[in-house]
Amino acid sequence: MVIVPHITLNSDEPGIRGLMRFRPETARPLNELAEVLLRAPNSLTPGERELIAAYVSGLNECKFCCSCHSAYAAAQLPGGMELVQEVRADAAGAPISAKMKALLTIAAAVQQGGQKVSAEDVAAARAEGATDVEIHDTVLIAAAFCMFNRYVDGLATIAPDDPAAYSSRVDQMLAIGYAGAIAGYEQAPS
Repeated sequence: MVIVPHITLNSDEPGIRGLMRFRPETARPLNELAEVLLRAPNSLTPGERELIAAYVSGLNECKFCCSCHSAYAAAQLPGGMELVQEVRADAAGAPISAKMKALLTIAAAVQQGGQKVSAEDVAAARAEGATDVEIHDTVLIAAAFCMFNRYVDGLATIAPDDPAAYSSRVDQMLAIGYAGAIAGYEQAPS
């Protein structure tokens, strides 16, 4: 089955990249948000934050975002893709810290709806050492990725089947980040 985006894009780039090329004026704030949430200085590592993004994207069944952020997380976590896959399959049983498990529980609740996050979820995260900033950022990453996932899938963007299509961009993303990608979207498509 060939998927054709719902709108005519000005490039054949997959997923959100094609959408950002189509509307660079919206690409800038979306990439700036992703840069702050996933790469800016934080007590959660970039790999942990990418893992939250991949986890939520998987829950939302957004193939493009889940594949991209799984690749980015894998490149930045000691357990690599095996760990990412374990977390996506069973976060509670995965070999990650109790704090990350508690934060992923919060992220999963956000994915279901903001009001699904309970005081008990937050208390459990705090009991495992999560700070207010970490809890805040987990909720915002989860909420933002629900938006990103719906943006990508709501316009029926292309999501390659080949995992290499996602892993091939890891080095570039690690080098320039989301903020560095902005200039690329503001130029004519290659």
